[in-house]
Amino acid sequence: MKAIIPVAGAGTRLRPLTYTQPKPLIPVAGKPIISFIIEQLTAVGVQDFVFIIGYLGEKIKHYVEQHYPDIRKEFVNQEERLGSAHAIWTARNRFRDAEEVFIFFGDSIVDVNFRAVMESPHSMVGVMKVKDPREFGVVEFDEAGWIDRVVEKPRIPKSDLAMVGIYKIREVKALLEALEFNIENDIRSYGEFPLTDALMRMIERGVQIKALTVNNWFDCGKKEVLLETNAILLDREGYASMDLPSYDNAIIIHPVSIGEDCEISNSIVGPHVTIGSNVRIRHAIIKDSIIGNYASISEVILQQSVVGNDTAITGLRQSLNIGDNTEIDFSLPRG
Repeated sequence: MKAIIPVAGAGTRLRPLTYTQPKPLIPVAGKPIISFIIEQLTAVGVQDFVFIIGYLGEKIKHYVEQHYPDIRKEFVNQEERLGSAHAIWTARNRFRDAEEVFIFFGDSIVDVNFRAVMESPHSMVGVMKVKDPREFGVVEFDEAGWIDRVVEKPRIPKSDLAMVGIYKIREVKALLEALEFNIENDIRSYGEFPLTDALMRMIERGVQIKALTVNNWFDCGKKEVLLETNAILLDREGYASMDLPSYDNAIIIHPVSIGEDCEISNSIVGPHVTIGSNVRIRHAIIKDSIIGNYASISEVILQQSVVGNDTAITGLRQSLNIGDNTEIDFSLPRG
């Protein structure tokens, strides 16, 4: 089993945060999104990874190499972002000889029985019901329960089951053939080469694929979903910080995740707050927010906010989505 992790996207819906921080490295409940993916797969025995990088890819490579030295990993650069199928095609020579592959797009967190997925004798696609299927690739079924049609962003959906970005493919040669056929014949949907179209060609050529319903799917591409995911995970056992140091005249309302070497004084923090390492918080109230590493926050009230790394904020009461390396001072002039 070889895992293919496409993480080349620019994360435009989370700008300005993602101008300097790739989306897979944004922290949720105390660790980056990509860590959830790697740890879920290694927990069921996957040790071979191919990361398809692009935008700010060196940061992702550095993080993975530093924090997961024991996995076998390769990095492939997708120079042009022409869709999910094109990303996987870019890495074709790294998995051509694999018996089966697990594709997991690097901007989502899912709850699913990965052990059952690995042990299944069938190719599988993760799906979940959504309110508006027109925004996603959707699946349809035949009478026997096999997927018989997949459609990328249908104008008139015949199903409300959306593909959630996880796929186990046993027929690797058929996948490679489908990718090659669509790309060489310039078969696109909405100007790109989506994996949906490659799966449809596989189905048309006789490959049988089962749907796997996931328990929860957190598509962390929007600020609101990112914060909601952070809150949900912090409420679960094992994610929140438990043995916190004593902070100076500070009230911590659990659950929270607070990194190492933080200074918090004269402040109220929580609930549902994730704070990175080396953060300085003074005279502030923060709840339902994510704060990046090395941020400095003073004399503010923040809620429903995402604040990037190395950011300084003084004297503000507002909901923010701020990128890295930013300094903002909204304090009133003195004197």
